[in-house]
Amino acid sequence: MRGSGTPRARLGAPAPLAAATLGPILAALALGAAAAARAGEESPLSPQLDIVVLAREVLAVSPGGGNPLGERLERGERVLYAKQRGRVGVAVTDRRLLAVTASSGSWQQARYRSGEAPPADVALGDRVALVVTPLRAIGFDGKTGNLVEASLGPQERVLDSAVGQNVAALVSDRRALGVSAQHGGFFETRMRLGEAIVALRAQADTVTLQTSARLLVFDGPSGSWEERRLPIR
Repeated sequence: MRGSGTPRARLGAPAPLAAATLGPILAALALGAAAAARAGEESPLSPQLDIVVLAREVLAVSPGGGNPLGERLERGERVLYAKQRGRVGVAVTDRRLLAVTASSGSWQQARYRSGEAPPADVALGDRVALVVTPLRAIGFDGKTGNLVEASLGPQERVLDSAVGQNVAALVSDRRALGVSAQHGGFFETRMRLGEAIVALRAQADTVTLQTSARLLVFDGPSGSWEERRLPIR
């Protein structure tokens, strides 16, 4: 039996999206992915490694089922304490500072200089660490897994320090030093003559230094200090 003369609609492949329509969609997806990655870095991390001290070795145990990463202790070397937070961990011995990340292939070390005592404490963020001694500042970033240091000048006095999840900073009577999990090295800005320190605060990716004359903000993602003048009262 013949059907009516009206032709049926044929099913075919969907028409491709026009470039004008596809461009904004891809841009929105890219922005969403970047925002998700940034949010992940700003969110506090649960511990991702454990530091185990044995008689002759220090082990870093990370999730994933791999073998622990070991560092042999020297003859007579003693571990004074060990700490971990997020992706970073440290072990302080009577001879050196040992640092490691959850993805490190080896432990990093900084030996104490002549006359330099082991640090009484190490400040840890989720992806950074900061150590201050009378002779120098030592930073550690959990992205590259490298130790960096800055020597303190003669009679230079460290006034305060602060650590966030991904950034850390210290301020002395001469300068401020910032370290970021996203960039290697210390980043410096100089203090002015007679400038008083009011407050130093660390957030996830920024450190704010308020002085008697200005506001200094260390931005971790860019590894730079930005100056903002305070209103004149």
